[in-house]
Formats: sequence, C-alpha cells, structure tokens
Amino acid sequence: MSDLSHIDERGRARMVDVGGKDETDRRARAEALVRMAPETLALIQDEAVPKGDVIAAARLAGIVAAKRTHELIPLCHPLALSAVEVDIAEDAALPGLRIVTEARLRGRTGVEMEALVAASVAALTVYDMCKAVDRGMEVVRVRLLEKSGGRSGLWRRDDADDAGTSGDAGRTT
Repeated sequence: MSDLSHIDERGRARMVDVGGKDETDRRARAEALVRMAPETLALIQDEAVPKGDVIAAARLAGIVAAKRTHELIPLCHPLALSAVEVDIAEDAALPGLRIVTEARLRGRTGVEMEALVAASVAALTVYDMCKAVDRGMEVVRVRLLEKSGGRSGLWRRDDADDAGTSGDAGRTT
C-alpha cells in the first residue's frame, strides 16, 4: 500500500501534502462523448430543445464543476484555477457531441481531476437537458487526453488508443 499516495502506512485514506512541491505551470485536457439519436443532435443544432440552449448550459456547467472539484472528489485539493475551457463540438459520426475541456493553473498539484470533472458534468448536463426527447443517450467515454507540468512532465494519450482500453495508453516526455 505504500506505493499509493493517498493511503497512509496504516491503510487509511489521506490527502497528499503538496506543501513542499515546487509551483509549476500545470495543464490538463480531458474529453467526454455523448452519443444520441440523430434527431436529438438535430434539435441541439437547431436550438430547439425544450429546456433551452444545450451547448451554453453544458459549457457553463463544466466550468463551474471544474471550480468545485474539491467539493466532489474527497481527496482533491482546492485549487486556484487560472483558466477552464469547455469546447463542445457536434459529431455526426457518433452521432452526438464531443466535449473537450482544459484546466490550467500555476501550482503544486495537477489539474487532471478538474478537467475530467468538467467534461463529465458537461456531458451529464447534455443528458439532463435532452432526456425528455432521448432517454437512450449515452456518455460513452470520459478520459484524460493530456497533462503537463510538475515532476512527471508531459503525458499525452496515444492517438492509436481510440478505444481507451490499454493500461497506460500515453507517453511521457
């Protein structure tokens, strides 16, 4: 158990002490895909979903979620994020929406969880806003795309890992 940073010598959960780490520029990108019926995607494109502008609501929900990650994930540190971006693109091949998020800061710990939570909550917001017209929607993938900063440097998901099934799909440089 000693290899796990969030577990103490007695096996109890603990928050990692990052006080002695250097502050560095840190960045993380994540994605979530929401698969839906082509008719649902058309309603979103036409801004005709009864609950309102799905893309705008999902973007705002993702930003707010990133800022509140420490309230949702028990061992995450509260972070002073310098930026959160949520990009939502229509993908007719799914059919559905591809959500890509980015979180940035200068600090002592990474922002992977903030980017992942932003992508997840944005995807769930899409589902919530469209569930009355398409209960069969699926959030089919939430994953880290890239992270940089800190001692471990750059990690980027290999393009070949489209299915997201390998253990450590990325490469560190």
